[in-house]
Amino acid sequence: MRKSVTQESHRVPVAGFDTYGEAVRAVDSLSEQGFPVQHTTISGVGLRLVEHVLGRLTFLKAAGMGAASGVWFGLLFGVFLALFTAETVAWFAVILWALLWGAVAGAAFGLIQHGLSGRRREFISTRQLLADRYEVLVDPAHAERARQLLGIGRP
Repeated sequence: MRKSVTQESHRVPVAGFDTYGEAVRAVDSLSEQGFPVQHTTISGVGLRLVEHVLGRLTFLKAAGMGAASGVWFGLLFGVFLALFTAETVAWFAVILWALLWGAVAGAAFGLIQHGLSGRRREFISTRQLLADRYEVLVDPAHAERARQLLGIGRP
């Protein structure tokens, strides 16, 4: 059963950390000490979306990225078809044809997608969701025990 945001909001902070890794290590520590970690949440505070622009998106790059995606799909499809091939030469031929057609189809779809975008987005980027800090939240009934196990006094 998945908990809703309102159910999670009843949890109280027992510790704060600068990095997500530190918060994970704190919950791992609680788990190793027998704490019922199902009553725990790691929450990012001060969230922001950061988008790193990697470069300009041209029709050539759109075709190349589409072809790269198509090659992976072609490889998967080719290996599946090759499983039903008895001869080694035919096995390699099926995979190579699937790779080729995957690249061609992927490039075509990349071009079509870029063309249909109406040139609204002329760049390639990656996105990250970052937090200023991370809090370990625990159900109120378990908060004092979590603080004790983490060696943290009451705030």
